[in-house]
Amino acid sequence: MSDLKLIETYIGFLKDYSLEQLRHTPGQGVWSIGQMYDHLIVVAHEYLDKVEACATTVEEQKQGKTEFGEYLFNIGGFPPIKIKLPDELDTPPDNTKSKENIILELNQLINRMKELEMKVENINPNYKDKHGGLGWLNAQEWFALVGMHFRHHLRQKYELDQKLGLYSNIGQTVSSQ
Repeated sequence: MSDLKLIETYIGFLKDYSLEQLRHTPGQGVWSIGQMYDHLIVVAHEYLDKVEACATTVEEQKQGKTEFGEYLFNIGGFPPIKIKLPDELDTPPDNTKSKENIILELNQLINRMKELEMKVENINPNYKDKHGGLGWLNAQEWFALVGMHFRHHLRQKYELDQKLGLYSNIGQTVSSQ
């Protein structure tokens, strides 16, 4: 599935939540569905800002990725683990947005990605910007990171859905057939 199609799928999922479900925080330190969506949008734009930074760089960067960065790109995504950010980067995402606002922001993200998708392949792969945990990434890698990040959060979305009581009978349905 393409990254743009994945984001469209997230929009489709979003339409099924009530405002109460969207904002429900199932426990201390656990995000709501709305906060997860806000996080995905904010981080995606940060990654795309880095794509644009690579496009305007004029100096080639010889440094590469960290060991974890190499691993991440070798497997094509984040491993199935929860990643804890440092406290200074771990502020809770916004939990006040409406469904309509989140859909609007996701559509804006899709449009920005479509614009950059046309340009990203022509950016010198030696023009890089540093990621705090992954090392020096080029524009193509920053762009790919958007889709990797959305795929990574599908597991969190499923866990939050279960806490809301959605999909709780999937196992019963499958095992009873």
